Amino acid sequence: MSEEIQKPPYQTVKGVHDILPKDHEYYTFIKKVVRHRCRQAGFRRITTPVFEFTDVFKRSVGDSSDIVNKEMYTFEDKKGRSLTLKPEGTAGVVRSYIQHGMSNWPQPVELYYIEPFFRYDKPQKGRYRQFHQFGYEIIGESDPALDAQIIYLSNKILEDLGIDQLFTLQINTIGSAEDRERYAAAIKDYYYDKERYLDEDDKRRLENNPLRILDSKNEDTMILNQSAPKLIDYLSEESKQYYQELKECLEELDIEYQENSLLVRGLDYYSMTVFEFWDKTEGAQNAIGGGGRYDGLIELMGGQPTPACGFAAGMERIIAHMKREKVRVPQKDDLHVFVAQLGVEAKKKCLPLIVELRDKGIRTMGALGKGAIKTQLKLADKFKVPYTVLIGLTEVREGTAIIRDMKVGTQKTVPFDEVAENIMELIGEENLDTYSPGELVY
Repeated sequence: MSEEIQKPPYQTVKGVHDILPKDHEYYTFIKKVVRHRCRQAGFRRITTPVFEFTDVFKRSVGDSSDIVNKEMYTFEDKKGRSLTLKPEGTAGVVRSYIQHGMSNWPQPVELYYIEPFFRYDKPQKGRYRQFHQFGYEIIGESDPALDAQIIYLSNKILEDLGIDQLFTLQINTIGSAEDRERYAAAIKDYYYDKERYLDEDDKRRLENNPLRILDSKNEDTMILNQSAPKLIDYLSEESKQYYQELKECLEELDIEYQENSLLVRGLDYYSMTVFEFWDKTEGAQNAIGGGGRYDGLIELMGGQPTPACGFAAGMERIIAHMKREKVRVPQKDDLHVFVAQLGVEAKKKCLPLIVELRDKGIRTMGALGKGAIKTQLKLADKFKVPYTVLIGLTEVREGTAIIRDMKVGTQKTVPFDEVAENIMELIGEENLDTYSPGELVY
């Protein structure tokens, strides 16, 4: 036998994973909560392509960012054009806003997304190379009240998911571009004689984007940052007033927060308001998500000057927290009924019954294989169905069916055309999985 044939079974690529049915229950629940809360707030869903021209991210995220320098999955297509699997959501939404002339829509434009993203990052707890985020953007208006509403919406979603108590809301302002230019000079001056304590990444940050050194996870740098100049001392009066109004709005909404002068966010396009939800036990190392204002990004990407703010959260990290807290998610995947049959005629008779049961909202499986009734009942047990419908030669001849209660082991014979009605009574109308196509909302 050749060496190739002896290879072990194929495995997933490092940093990605299959989402198995039990985990999909969490993803589905999160999506439902996000859709519900976003619709309430007037957001409409958008989906951008899974890959974009590389320049979309270089322009928006910034050449100096770790994402562009280290983490992007970039490749050339057959025409030699550089394309990149999207590492974050805002750039694609902004590109779409400009491309489709959304500036002509009623402003502000409120959009949300639930999508996969890709970063070549070191796989670790809650961090994967293919991951999922939900996020939302408000584009076309600048107002501290909008920033507060984005924060409130984020907090409400975490509350609905049963994990809000695990996090603290960290807020800061990074001011205007002019404020940051003055502050960047002060940071460079502060680190002038301390560069020997920095690793290569932090040296690069200091050179290319000094504010990002405040986001360093290097222990020595974090200690030095504690004594670094504070951005608040370099803010204009206008920036200070905006930040003060944001805090007042949060207080009106009864949202607790912690001011964090070192919070800058990892992406270059942020301005003014920045915020993150930090794990109370692990801090920034296990932040669930964050966002803020990015008033200069749309102009940077070729559009007219347009204010905007947004938020994004990692779904894998959220699910890990939900599991840790033993949050039970509602789901409708469990079967109600297994239809067992004996003989070809019985199987044919079962098919329209299965269709009828499903159409009435009864989750049904059956008419499988040629096994004996006893074998099929064992299979029904494995699927943990509460009821089994049995149809054999006698039942086909007499126009009846047997309904068996799998929990207590009792059974009764009913006319064939009354099976669905009987099952519906046993299950209860409130447990039926029904919908009208016109009412189904994705």
